[in-house]
Amino acid sequence: MFCFAILNFRKLVAEIMKNRMAEQVKPPLTGERRERITAIVAREGAVRVGDLSRLFGVSEVTIRNDLESLARQGVLVREHGGAIANSGSTLSLAFGQRAQHNEEIKRRIGYAAAQLVQPGDTIIMDAGTTLMEMAKNLSNHSPLTVVTNALNVATQVGSLPDVNVILAGGALSRETISTIGALAERDLNDLIVDKLFLGAHVVDMKAGVSDVSVEVARVKMAMIRAARQVILLADSSKWGRKAFARVVPLSRVHTVITDAGLAAATIKQLKKLEISVIVT
Repeated sequence: MFCFAILNFRKLVAEIMKNRMAEQVKPPLTGERRERITAIVAREGAVRVGDLSRLFGVSEVTIRNDLESLARQGVLVREHGGAIANSGSTLSLAFGQRAQHNEEIKRRIGYAAAQLVQPGDTIIMDAGTTLMEMAKNLSNHSPLTVVTNALNVATQVGSLPDVNVILAGGALSRETISTIGALAERDLNDLIVDKLFLGAHVVDMKAGVSDVSVEVARVKMAMIRAARQVILLADSSKWGRKAFARVVPLSRVHTVITDAGLAAATIKQLKKLEISVIVT
């Protein structure tokens, strides 16, 4: 099983490396790199040190330190030359670790996003830790119809009175606890909603919103097609980077909710595109 998962992962590495060389993507910082390793282990079941070293553009020593740290947290189990998923706990740990990164900033962004919801709205809520923070702040916004592909978001808002929840079908993405694939896309393609609250893996002024997963990117595209208004939730740590799966150019976004760490020059560029910017 370990070898089979490695073959699939190497195909992903080859594709990302080709794109990294073309776009000159900067290596991610330690926190982001470990989040992405966690997501890859959750999805693939196994990773190798050499593959991760090439993927992230860092030394094998650095990757070994990352894996040791994640092993101590119980996210994965170290194996000779790599690591395997910690069966039974990886799903919640993968999401939980991302939730702890910039936790207070995500809370503020989630709260600000919830204030843009009006009673009677029909909205789509994307998957992700910041969207989960938004879901926690919707108790006074009913009646409301919420469409989502995120299982945890659906559970959170589904407990509220006068909130109708529509969950998109599809295959489970373990790193985001959400549904992806053709079924999810089909369910979203049949809808027209007032507002989309969109999460982001990374954002760049020229490349727009992008993701490392083609499947996740395609679901986000379907959400965008269904929405009259696109509201992007992206803390400052996600800006200035590109991934190989394009989601949407920033010209398609109406509002950006971010934090004070985002560069003033970037905010100015967004406003030139007539994008409303909310800084928390």
